[in-house]
Amino acid sequence: MSVSAKESLILSLGKLVWLGLPVLLCGFPAWSQRPMDQTAKSAPADSQRTQASTGGQQHAEHRAGSISGKVVDQSGVDIAGAVVKLTREGQSPGLEVTSDEDGLFSFSNVAAGPFHLTISSPELASQDFSGTMESGEAYVTPVFMLVIPTQVTEVHVEGLTPEELADVQIKEQEKQRVFGVIPNFYVSYEPNAAPLTAKHKFGLAWKSASDPVTLVGVGVLAGIGQAAGRWGAYGQGAQGYAKRYGATYADVFAATFIGGAVMPSVLKQDPRYFYKGSGSKRSRILYAVASSVKCKGDNGRWQPNYSNIIGSFAGAGLGALYLPANDRRGSGFVVSSALIRLGETSLAGVLQEFVFSKVTPNRPRRSASQH
Repeated sequence: MSVSAKESLILSLGKLVWLGLPVLLCGFPAWSQRPMDQTAKSAPADSQRTQASTGGQQHAEHRAGSISGKVVDQSGVDIAGAVVKLTREGQSPGLEVTSDEDGLFSFSNVAAGPFHLTISSPELASQDFSGTMESGEAYVTPVFMLVIPTQVTEVHVEGLTPEELADVQIKEQEKQRVFGVIPNFYVSYEPNAAPLTAKHKFGLAWKSASDPVTLVGVGVLAGIGQAAGRWGAYGQGAQGYAKRYGATYADVFAATFIGGAVMPSVLKQDPRYFYKGSGSKRSRILYAVASSVKCKGDNGRWQPNYSNIIGSFAGAGLGALYLPANDRRGSGFVVSSALIRLGETSLAGVLQEFVFSKVTPNRPRRSASQH
Protein backbone atom coordinates (compact mmCIF):
# COMPACT_ATOMS: atom_id res chain seq x y z
CA MET A 1 0.00 0.00 0.00
CA SER A 2 1.32 3.35 -0.97
CA VAL A 3 1.89 6.20 1.47
CA SER A 4 -0.98 8.21 0.07
CA ALA A 5 -3.37 5.28 0.52
CA LYS A 6 -2.35 4.90 4.19
CA GLU A 7 -2.93 8.54 4.85
CA SER A 8 -6.39 8.33 3.28
CA LEU A 9 -7.27 5.33 5.49
CA ILE A 10 -6.13 7.11 8.71
CA LEU A 11 -8.14 10.23 7.86
CA SER A 12 -11.26 8.12 7.21
CA LEU A 13 -10.92 6.31 10.58
CA GLY A 14 -10.43 9.63 12.35
CA LYS A 15 -13.62 11.06 10.84
CA LEU A 16 -15.51 7.88 11.81
CA VAL A 17 -14.41 8.11 15.46
CA TRP A 18 -15.23 11.84 15.61
CA LEU A 19 -18.69 11.29 14.16
CA GLY A 20 -19.38 8.28 16.46
CA LEU A 21 -18.41 10.05 19.67
CA PRO A 22 -21.83 11.81 20.14
CA VAL A 23 -23.54 8.52 19.46
CA LEU A 24 -21.40 6.87 22.15
CA LEU A 25 -22.21 9.59 24.67
CA CYS A 26 -25.95 9.38 23.98
CA GLY A 27 -25.78 5.65 24.60
CA PHE A 28 -24.98 6.24 28.32
CA PRO A 29 -27.69 8.73 29.55
CA ALA A 30 -26.80 8.16 33.22
CA TRP A 31 -23.60 10.11 32.70
CA SER A 32 -25.45 13.25 31.67
CA GLN A 33 -28.35 12.82 34.14
CA ARG A 34 -26.37 12.16 37.35
CA PRO A 35 -26.34 15.83 38.55
CA MET A 36 -30.14 16.05 38.04
CA ASP A 37 -30.64 12.86 40.09
CA GLN A 38 -28.59 14.29 42.92
CA THR A 39 -30.67 17.49 42.84
CA ALA A 40 -33.90 15.49 42.82
CA LYS A 41 -32.73 13.39 45.75
CA SER A 42 -31.62 16.43 47.78
CA ALA A 43 -35.04 18.12 47.36
CA PRO A 44 -37.02 15.52 49.38
CA ALA A 45 -34.34 15.53 52.05
CA ASP A 46 -34.68 19.30 52.43
CA SER A 47 -38.46 18.94 52.53
CA GLN A 48 -38.20 16.31 55.26
CA ARG A 49 -35.90 18.54 57.30
CA THR A 50 -38.35 21.45 56.91
CA GLN A 51 -41.31 19.28 57.99
CA ALA A 52 -39.35 17.96 60.95
CA SER A 53 -38.48 21.52 61.99
CA THR A 54 -42.13 22.63 61.66
CA GLY A 55 -43.33 19.58 63.62
CA GLY A 56 -40.83 20.36 66.36
CA GLN A 57 -42.13 23.91 66.62
CA GLN A 58 -45.73 22.69 66.77
CA HIS A 59 -44.80 20.12 69.43
CA ALA A 60 -43.13 22.86 71.44
CA GLU A 61 -46.28 24.98 71.15
CA HIS A 62 -48.52 22.11 72.46
CA ARG A 63 -46.53 20.62 75.31
CA ALA A 64 -48.56 18.95 78.07
CA GLY A 65 -48.68 20.56 81.52
CA SER A 66 -50.01 19.74 84.98
CA ILE A 67 -52.68 20.93 87.42
CA SER A 68 -52.23 20.62 91.19
CA GLY A 69 -53.88 21.95 94.34
CA LYS A 70 -54.90 21.36 97.96
CA VAL A 71 -58.23 20.62 99.73
CA VAL A 72 -58.98 21.57 103.37
CA ASP A 73 -62.07 21.82 105.57
CA GLN A 74 -63.47 25.00 107.15
CA SER A 75 -61.10 24.67 110.11
CA GLY A 76 -58.05 24.40 107.83
CA VAL A 77 -57.50 20.66 108.33
CA ASP A 78 -56.28 18.73 105.27
CA ILE A 79 -58.95 16.53 103.67
CA ALA A 80 -57.75 13.12 102.49
CA GLY A 81 -59.80 11.22 99.92
CA ALA A 82 -61.57 14.24 98.41
CA VAL A 83 -62.59 13.48 94.82
CA VAL A 84 -61.33 15.99 92.23
CA LYS A 85 -62.78 15.65 88.72
CA LEU A 86 -61.19 17.31 85.68
CA THR A 87 -63.38 17.97 82.65
CA ARG A 88 -62.56 19.63 79.34
CA GLU A 89 -64.91 21.16 76.82
CA GLY A 90 -66.03 18.58 74.32
CA GLN A 91 -64.43 15.70 76.23
CA SER A 92 -66.33 13.10 78.20
CA PRO A 93 -65.91 11.47 80.64
CA GLY A 94 -63.56 13.53 82.81
CA LEU A 95 -60.52 12.40 84.75
CA GLU A 96 -60.69 11.83 88.52
CA VAL A 97 -58.09 11.76 91.28
CA THR A 98 -58.33 11.78 95.08
CA SER A 99 -56.42 13.98 97.50
CA ASP A 100 -53.69 12.38 99.61
CA GLU A 101 -53.29 12.52 103.40
CA ASP A 102 -51.95 16.08 103.08
CA GLY A 103 -54.98 17.15 101.04
CA LEU A 104 -52.89 17.42 97.84
CA PHE A 105 -53.98 16.35 94.36
CA SER A 106 -52.41 16.51 90.89
CA PHE A 107 -53.21 15.88 87.22
CA SER A 108 -50.32 15.27 84.79
CA ASN A 109 -50.12 15.33 80.97
CA VAL A 110 -52.85 17.97 80.69
CA ALA A 111 -53.18 19.69 77.32
CA ALA A 112 -53.30 23.48 77.13
CA GLY A 113 -56.68 25.22 77.11
CA PRO A 114 -59.68 25.84 79.39
CA PHE A 115 -60.56 23.30 82.07
CA HIS A 116 -63.09 22.77 84.88
CA LEU A 117 -62.58 21.14 88.30
CA THR A 118 -65.25 19.75 90.64
CA ILE A 119 -64.09 19.02 94.21
CA SER A 120 -66.28 16.92 96.53
CA SER A 121 -66.09 15.03 99.82
CA PRO A 122 -68.76 13.16 101.82
CA GLU A 123 -70.95 15.37 104.07
CA LEU A 124 -69.30 18.57 102.73
CA ALA A 125 -70.51 21.03 100.11
CA SER A 126 -68.74 20.54 96.77
CA GLN A 127 -66.88 23.32 94.93
CA ASP A 128 -66.34 24.15 91.26
CA PHE A 129 -63.36 25.91 89.69
CA SER A 130 -62.60 26.92 86.10
CA GLY A 131 -59.35 28.10 84.56
CA THR A 132 -57.22 28.17 81.44
CA MET A 133 -53.79 26.52 81.22
CA GLU A 134 -50.98 27.57 78.92
CA SER A 135 -48.81 25.07 77.02
CA GLY A 136 -46.43 23.24 79.34
CA GLU A 137 -47.66 25.21 82.40
CA ALA A 138 -47.55 23.78 85.92
CA TYR A 139 -50.90 25.25 87.03
CA VAL A 140 -51.43 25.57 90.81
CA THR A 141 -55.02 26.22 91.91
CA PRO A 142 -56.09 28.21 94.99
CA VAL A 143 -56.67 26.17 98.17
CA PHE A 144 -60.17 24.66 98.09
CA MET A 145 -62.07 24.89 101.40
CA LEU A 146 -65.04 22.54 101.71
CA VAL A 147 -67.60 23.47 104.37
CA ILE A 148 -70.55 21.75 106.01
CA PRO A 149 -73.60 22.44 103.83
CA THR A 150 -76.52 24.37 105.25
CA GLN A 151 -79.48 22.08 105.55
CA VAL A 152 -82.81 23.32 104.28
CA THR A 153 -85.74 21.99 106.24
CA GLU A 154 -89.23 22.11 104.76
CA VAL A 155 -92.16 21.59 107.09
CA HIS A 156 -95.47 20.70 105.46
CA VAL A 157 -98.28 21.87 107.72
CA GLU A 158 -101.34 20.67 105.85
CA GLY A 159 -103.82 19.02 108.18
CA LEU A 160 -101.78 19.56 111.39
CA THR A 161 -103.26 21.03 114.54
CA PRO A 162 -101.24 23.83 116.27
CA GLU A 163 -100.04 21.35 118.89
CA GLU A 164 -98.93 18.84 116.23
CA LEU A 165 -97.16 21.61 114.32
CA ALA A 166 -95.42 22.69 117.53
CA ASP A 167 -94.27 19.07 118.00
CA VAL A 168 -92.65 19.12 114.55
CA GLN A 169 -91.01 22.50 115.09
CA ILE A 170 -89.68 21.60 118.53
CA LYS A 171 -88.09 18.44 117.13
CA GLU A 172 -86.33 20.58 114.54
CA GLN A 173 -85.18 23.03 117.24
CA GLU A 174 -83.70 20.21 119.28
CA LYS A 175 -81.33 19.46 116.37
CA GLN A 176 -79.87 22.98 116.50
CA ARG A 177 -76.34 23.03 117.89
CA VAL A 178 -73.71 25.75 117.67
CA PHE A 179 -70.72 24.37 115.74
CA GLY A 180 -72.79 21.19 115.56
CA VAL A 181 -72.08 20.53 119.29
CA ILE A 182 -73.41 23.11 121.79
CA PRO A 183 -77.21 22.99 122.39
CA ASN A 184 -79.07 25.93 120.86
CA PHE A 185 -82.65 24.81 121.49
CA TYR A 186 -84.18 28.08 122.69
CA VAL A 187 -84.15 29.96 119.39
CA SER A 188 -86.79 29.84 116.66
CA TYR A 189 -85.89 30.74 113.08
CA GLU A 190 -89.58 30.57 112.17
CA PRO A 191 -91.14 34.01 112.88
CA ASN A 192 -94.67 32.64 113.10
CA ALA A 193 -93.92 29.46 115.02
CA ALA A 194 -96.82 27.56 116.57
CA PRO A 195 -97.39 28.35 120.29
CA LEU A 196 -95.95 25.92 122.81
CA THR A 197 -98.03 23.99 125.31
CA ALA A 198 -96.86 23.56 128.91
CA LYS A 199 -95.73 20.07 127.94
CA HIS A 200 -93.52 21.52 125.19
CA LYS A 201 -92.02 24.11 127.55
CA PHE A 202 -91.10 21.60 130.25
CA GLY A 203 -89.84 19.11 127.68
CA LEU A 204 -87.61 21.74 126.09
CA ALA A 205 -86.26 22.78 129.52
CA TRP A 206 -85.43 19.18 130.44
CA LYS A 207 -83.81 18.54 127.04
CA SER A 208 -81.54 21.55 127.55
CA ALA A 209 -80.70 20.94 131.22
CA SER A 210 -79.94 17.22 130.78
CA ASP A 211 -77.95 17.45 127.56
CA PRO A 212 -74.49 15.82 127.94
CA VAL A 213 -72.81 18.96 126.63
CA THR A 214 -74.57 21.00 129.35
CA LEU A 215 -73.32 18.61 132.04
CA VAL A 216 -69.76 18.83 130.68
CA GLY A 217 -70.01 22.62 130.53
CA VAL A 218 -71.10 22.74 134.17
CA GLY A 219 -68.07 20.63 135.06
CA VAL A 220 -65.75 23.04 133.27
CA LEU A 221 -67.29 26.05 135.06
CA ALA A 222 -66.95 24.28 138.42
CA GLY A 223 -63.29 23.57 137.70
CA ILE A 224 -62.63 27.18 136.75
CA GLY A 225 -64.41 28.34 139.91
CA GLN A 226 -62.30 26.05 142.07
CA ALA A 227 -59.07 27.18 140.42
CA ALA A 228 -60.06 30.83 140.99
CA GLY A 229 -61.05 30.18 144.62
CA ARG A 230 -64.71 31.06 144.06
CA TRP A 231 -67.06 30.03 146.85
CA GLY A 232 -64.05 29.50 149.07
CA ALA A 233 -66.08 27.99 151.91
CA TYR A 234 -66.55 24.87 149.79
CA GLY A 235 -62.85 24.14 150.17
CA GLN A 236 -60.60 22.34 147.69
CA GLY A 237 -60.09 18.77 146.58
CA ALA A 238 -62.74 16.40 145.26
CA GLN A 239 -65.27 17.40 147.90
CA GLY A 240 -64.90 21.08 147.12
CA TYR A 241 -65.24 20.39 143.40
CA ALA A 242 -68.38 18.31 143.96
CA LYS A 243 -69.98 21.15 145.94
CA ARG A 244 -69.12 23.68 143.26
CA TYR A 245 -70.44 21.37 140.56
CA GLY A 246 -73.73 20.97 142.44
CA ALA A 247 -74.09 24.72 143.04
CA THR A 248 -73.28 25.56 139.39
CA TYR A 249 -75.72 22.97 138.08
CA ALA A 250 -78.40 24.20 140.50
CA ASP A 251 -77.99 27.70 139.00
CA VAL A 252 -78.34 26.36 135.45
CA PHE A 253 -81.25 24.08 136.32
CA ALA A 254 -83.16 26.79 138.24
CA ALA A 255 -82.69 29.41 135.52
CA THR A 256 -83.74 26.98 132.79
CA PHE A 257 -86.84 25.60 134.50
CA ILE A 258 -88.13 28.71 136.30
CA GLY A 259 -87.49 31.15 133.43
CA GLY A 260 -88.04 28.69 130.57
CA ALA A 261 -90.85 26.41 131.75
CA VAL A 262 -92.60 27.27 135.04
CA MET A 263 -93.23 30.99 134.58
CA PRO A 264 -93.88 30.78 130.80
CA SER A 265 -96.51 28.09 131.47
CA VAL A 266 -98.17 30.13 134.23
CA LEU A 267 -98.05 33.44 132.31
CA LYS A 268 -98.64 31.90 128.86
CA GLN A 269 -95.48 33.34 127.37
CA ASP A 270 -93.02 31.89 124.86
CA PRO A 271 -89.51 31.37 126.32
CA ARG A 272 -87.78 31.25 122.94
CA TYR A 273 -85.72 33.90 121.16
CA PHE A 274 -87.24 34.66 117.75
CA TYR A 275 -84.47 35.33 115.25
CA LYS A 276 -84.95 38.63 113.38
CA GLY A 277 -82.25 38.37 110.72
CA SER A 278 -83.30 41.44 108.71
CA GLY A 279 -83.25 45.22 109.01
CA SER A 280 -80.38 47.52 109.95
CA LYS A 281 -77.66 46.41 112.31
CA ARG A 282 -78.81 48.98 114.88
CA SER A 283 -82.40 47.71 114.81
CA ARG A 284 -81.24 44.13 115.22
CA ILE A 285 -79.00 45.01 118.17
CA LEU A 286 -81.84 46.85 119.93
CA TYR A 287 -84.16 43.93 119.22
CA ALA A 288 -81.66 41.44 120.67
CA VAL A 289 -80.91 43.51 123.80
CA ALA A 290 -84.63 43.96 124.49
CA SER A 291 -85.17 40.19 124.44
CA SER A 292 -84.43 40.02 128.18
CA VAL A 293 -87.48 42.20 128.97
CA LYS A 294 -89.68 41.60 125.92
CA CYS A 295 -91.14 38.35 124.57
CA LYS A 296 -93.95 36.84 122.54
CA GLY A 297 -97.04 35.60 124.30
CA ASP A 298 -98.71 32.34 123.41
CA ASN A 299 -101.20 34.54 121.56
CA GLY A 300 -98.42 35.69 119.22
CA ARG A 301 -98.33 39.27 120.55
CA TRP A 302 -95.28 41.00 121.98
CA GLN A 303 -95.42 41.77 125.71
CA PRO A 304 -93.14 42.39 128.73
CA ASN A 305 -91.01 39.34 129.47
CA TYR A 306 -92.30 38.77 132.98
CA SER A 307 -91.20 35.15 132.83
CA ASN A 308 -87.52 36.01 132.39
CA ILE A 309 -87.60 38.86 134.92
CA ILE A 310 -89.33 36.81 137.63
CA GLY A 311 -87.24 33.75 136.79
CA SER A 312 -84.00 35.75 137.17
CA PHE A 313 -84.93 37.03 140.62
CA ALA A 314 -86.29 33.64 141.70
CA GLY A 315 -83.13 31.87 140.57
CA ALA A 316 -80.96 34.41 142.43
CA GLY A 317 -83.09 33.91 145.55
CA LEU A 318 -82.62 30.15 145.41
CA GLY A 319 -78.90 30.60 144.99
CA ALA A 320 -78.80 32.57 148.21
CA LEU A 321 -80.10 29.48 150.03
CA TYR A 322 -77.28 27.10 149.14
CA LEU A 323 -74.27 29.31 148.43
CA PRO A 324 -71.74 29.93 151.23
CA ALA A 325 -72.73 32.79 153.52
CA ASN A 326 -69.52 34.71 152.75
CA ASP A 327 -70.50 34.81 149.06
CA ARG A 328 -74.00 36.22 149.52
CA ARG A 329 -74.56 39.55 151.20
CA GLY A 330 -78.22 40.09 151.90
CA SER A 331 -80.72 41.47 149.40
CA GLY A 332 -77.95 43.14 147.41
CA PHE A 333 -76.73 39.71 146.33
CA VAL A 334 -80.16 38.73 144.99
CA VAL A 335 -80.63 41.99 143.06
CA SER A 336 -77.14 42.00 141.56
CA SER A 337 -77.39 38.33 140.62
CA ALA A 338 -80.79 38.89 138.95
CA LEU A 339 -79.49 41.88 136.97
CA ILE A 340 -76.50 39.83 135.84
CA ARG A 341 -78.87 37.11 134.62
CA LEU A 342 -80.91 39.67 132.67
CA GLY A 343 -77.71 41.05 131.15
CA GLU A 344 -76.69 37.54 130.14
CA THR A 345 -80.04 37.11 128.39
CA SER A 346 -79.47 40.32 126.39
CA LEU A 347 -75.96 39.20 125.46
CA ALA A 348 -77.29 35.81 124.40
CA GLY A 349 -79.80 37.60 122.15
CA VAL A 350 -77.02 39.56 120.42
CA LEU A 351 -75.03 36.35 119.90
CA GLN A 352 -78.12 34.60 118.52
CA GLU A 353 -78.71 37.44 116.06
CA PHE A 354 -75.17 37.90 114.74
CA VAL A 355 -73.04 34.86 115.61
CA PHE A 356 -74.89 31.66 116.46
CA SER A 357 -77.09 31.85 113.38
CA LYS A 358 -73.95 31.55 111.22
CA VAL A 359 -72.36 28.64 113.09
CA THR A 360 -75.44 26.47 113.58
CA PRO A 361 -75.16 24.33 110.41
CA ASN A 362 -78.32 22.26 110.88
CA ARG A 363 -80.74 25.07 111.58
CA PRO A 364 -83.79 25.40 109.31
CA ARG A 365 -83.80 28.16 106.70
CA ARG A 366 -86.62 30.59 106.19
CA SER A 367 -87.94 31.42 102.75
CA ALA A 368 -87.54 34.96 101.43
CA SER A 369 -91.22 35.67 102.09
CA GLN A 370 -90.72 35.02 105.77
CA HIS A 371 -88.03 37.61 106.36
